[in-house]
This record gives sequence, C-alpha cells and structure tokens, in this order.
Amino acid sequence: MIQLKASRCVRSLSKESECNKCEVICPTNAIVVGNNPLPAINFSACVGCGACDAVCPNEALFLDDFNATEFFFNFIEDEENIVSCRKNVPCIAALNIEHIIAMALLKKEVIFDMGHCSGCAIAYKCEIQIRKNYEEASYILEAMQSDARIKLENIMYEKEEQEKSTSRREFFSKANLKGALKTKHAFEKEIQKATDELIEHTLQKSDIALLRQKRITERRKLFFTALKRVKKPSVYHVVESDELTFTSMKILDSETCTACQMCYRVCPTGALGSDIKNSKIDFDPFLCIKCHICHDVCEPDAIKLSPSYRIKEFFEPEVQNLITFKVRRCNECNMIFSTNSNDRLCYRCKAEEEEARELWGIRTYHDE
Repeated sequence: MIQLKASRCVRSLSKESECNKCEVICPTNAIVVGNNPLPAINFSACVGCGACDAVCPNEALFLDDFNATEFFFNFIEDEENIVSCRKNVPCIAALNIEHIIAMALLKKEVIFDMGHCSGCAIAYKCEIQIRKNYEEASYILEAMQSDARIKLENIMYEKEEQEKSTSRREFFSKANLKGALKTKHAFEKEIQKATDELIEHTLQKSDIALLRQKRITERRKLFFTALKRVKKPSVYHVVESDELTFTSMKILDSETCTACQMCYRVCPTGALGSDIKNSKIDFDPFLCIKCHICHDVCEPDAIKLSPSYRIKEFFEPEVQNLITFKVRRCNECNMIFSTNSNDRLCYRCKAEEEEARELWGIRTYHDE
C-alpha cells in the first residue's frame, strides 16, 4: 500500500506548487491533489503499482512492501538481468529513470518483461510510462556514449509456486511481541483498504521540523554511485532539456529577479543556494530533481529552464553562479539586505512605505 511522507512532498514547501505528477500517473485515480495542500489517497482504490513513487521528484511517496533502493542492490547482485512484475517489482513503472540508468550502467544490459502488460488493467497508464522511461533512459545512455542497453521483451516470466507448510510449534514460536506488532500493522492496513474514501494528509509538528532540511534523494545517490564506476565519455554531449525528466539547468533573468530569496529557500535538495550574506544565487545541476518548485514560487518569473543540458554535469558537477546581488544597509531600519536594484530600503520598509503612500493617496514607490 502506498504511503506519504508529508515533509518530503514539494507541495508542503509552498502553496504555489503546481506538482501533481502522482495524480496524473495513478491508473486507478486513487490519488487526488485538487486544491488540497497535500495529495489525498483512497487506499481501497490503490493497487500498489508504485508508479506514483517513481514519478515523485522528492521521494515523498513509497510502498510499504517495496523499496526501490533495496531492489536496486538485489538486482545488481542477481545473475539474471530481467525486471518483471512477476519476479521482482510490483510494476516496472515503479522504477525511476535514475534507477533504470544506474542499473543499466552497472549490469550492461537490462531486460524489461513486457509480456504481462497486454492483459493488465493498469497498462493504459503504466505501460505508457514504462515505454517513456525506456526511451529517456536509452537516450541518456547513448548521449553518455555507454554501451549499456535496455531491452523490451515479451518474456511472460512466471515464478515457480512453492508450497509452504507451517507447523503448530512454528506458529507459536513466531507469536512474539514483534509478530504481534506486525499483525497489528497489517490489521490497520486492512482497515484503511476497506475505507472507500479519500484520506486527506496534513503536516504534523514532526513534519514541519523537517521541511527546512535539504536532502539528496536516495535514487540520486545511486545514480551518482553508478556514474563513479563507469568510464567517462570521450566527448561531453549537450542534450535537449525537454528529454530529461529528473534534472535540469537554470537560467536567471537578472533584470526581473527581485532577490526575494524564495527560490533557494524552498529548494528541497539544496540545488539552489546562497552564502551567509544572501549576496548571490548558486545552482548545482547535479542536485536538481526538476520538481519545479523554484519556478512556482518566483513571482516575477525570473528563473527559467535552460533549453539544453550538459552531460558533463553527470561526471564533473560544477556549481554555477546565476546572479550576484548588492548587499546594503537599509536607510530606514538599518538592517542588512540584498538587492538587484538601487533600492535604499529593505523589502519590509519598502512595503510599509508603499502601504503608507497608498493610504495617503499619493504615488506609490513603484511610480517614482
């Protein structure tokens, strides 16, 4: 069953977030975003395919009986290279692009068993996503000059059934406290599944404390680990940014940027950052998860997606300076502030000044 870590959902970082990838990919309409701050989930409708987990940029969603990181290491150790919904994953759509590329780099060949898709009720969404992932991963591998390959084959893998018999003594030997807790958890899950309604999620106090933490996703760590173990390409190609769903490069318009600091404060991974004086905005493309939250909170729309991406950033990450601000002391309150203009008042004092002028019926700060 799918679960939500509220503090990791990018929608919890700002009400301006437009992220609804989980809702779009869900084949049973079990996830609804709507106008709610966080996704609402109908657990009885969820089929546990894991596709929402794979498309979630910040790993806010997860299956309680499938961990993509654990699967990754088990797959690398496995002699076979088949990924199948009847063998080792709930659905191939449960694997993110980064998992797929990293697996291919280390195994040299990965085979997706598409044989069961034709008779699957959720294929109308999940099969399309699998093929999109295949095309994107293959495109990136080719741009990296890698000889690793991903194949789509109709294998129709079936796992051999093994009869299991449990004696009375074995049953009572497992009936300990740990087993009782597992039983209770399973019972609570069944109650959730039986409730055919949307369960809304809210931020708890423990979640609020985690919101400011910058963290690198587990899939990005695996991706980086795999890149460290392969040969660098002889030529670093530049690819179209529209072909990448998991990272990006940024362009910032210095004329419209207001130095409000919102973009790097809400960035969940620290891809956007500044210094102690807030005198600049730096960007690390390798940490970007393309969650789009920085674009959503930028009122003047100063931050843009670059139309291209350098493959060099995979192998030789380099922090880029997007803009440098002037650091001044406010003429009114004497506080230090950063600005991209010739302002002599900080944002708070300027807002108070504009409000006062509006009450007095004279021209606003912007009109002068």
